[in-house]
Amino acid sequence: MIVWSGSAPAQAPELPAFAREAREGLQRAGQKTLPPKWLYDDLGTMLFDAITALPEYGVWRAERRLLGAHAGEIAERCGAGLVIELGSGSASKTRGLLEAQLAYRPVRYCDIDISARALELARRQLDDLPRLHVQGFEREYLDGLEAALRLREGAERALVLFLGSSLGNFDRAGGARFLHRIRRALRRDDALLLGTDMEKPEAQLLAAYDDPLGVTAAFNLNLLARMNRELDADFALENFRHRARYDASKRDVQMHLESLCDQRVAVRSGGFTVSLHHGETIHTESSHKYSVAELDQLVHDAGFASIARWRDGEWPFENRLLLAA
Repeated sequence: MIVWSGSAPAQAPELPAFAREAREGLQRAGQKTLPPKWLYDDLGTMLFDAITALPEYGVWRAERRLLGAHAGEIAERCGAGLVIELGSGSASKTRGLLEAQLAYRPVRYCDIDISARALELARRQLDDLPRLHVQGFEREYLDGLEAALRLREGAERALVLFLGSSLGNFDRAGGARFLHRIRRALRRDDALLLGTDMEKPEAQLLAAYDDPLGVTAAFNLNLLARMNRELDADFALENFRHRARYDASKRDVQMHLESLCDQRVAVRSGGFTVSLHHGETIHTESSHKYSVAELDQLVHDAGFASIARWRDGEWPFENRLLLAA
């Protein structure tokens, strides 16, 4: 049975939040920013799905290999009647995990994503699985998590999925706070399956975030096009280019939109204008790459115990199964 919960696409509350956060990020002193969550409108979601198929971008394939090899073990170690995924995307990697869980019991799967298209793709991916009840939440991660946990029945165990390299979109302090907040929402012995991209050579990372076909560039530039569509802005996309940078001191890959000229842009729905100098950038996303020691400390400090970990041999990536301690 499929149930849709939360707001419908293009709800009125989303546009003020988009305008407000754009104004805050583009008018701040120093580095201008836009929150990465706004990259994922319908077109952005489709472009990101295309990125995952690029030969230079190994994250998606690495995790798919790990989940395919260990779904049964995850189900044995952590049988859960309530499975909650933060940032489900199309749920194509999740299907095998759910099939393994369903071998033991009926499952309620709650997918949480701010993209209505992603929730619809996930529904289509899973709607033929017997004994699976799917409920989509078009919400931010933590709001959706709290809503989904209210569906828990009695002493039922919850398994939270936070896959891909989404944790890396936070800076170190932000990632720590986020995991703490997940732990506070869970009961003791609930589980978290965490995916993290690990450190690797700079050249390999830059190729993954600036592919020669230009798909990642189109994904990044679509954020400005979305502002034109939804916030009545007048960004000229030909006046910007996608840039990927690697900060070795932070182990971060950063995506920027670089201004190719001095320009002034109106964002009418936000009631502001933004001035950019030639060469000035808008920072749209970071992806932090973890060391093993850093990740060990992070999950311990957040209140989780690591009971299993798997690492891909082709692309350094880890899945960890964590218990709320």
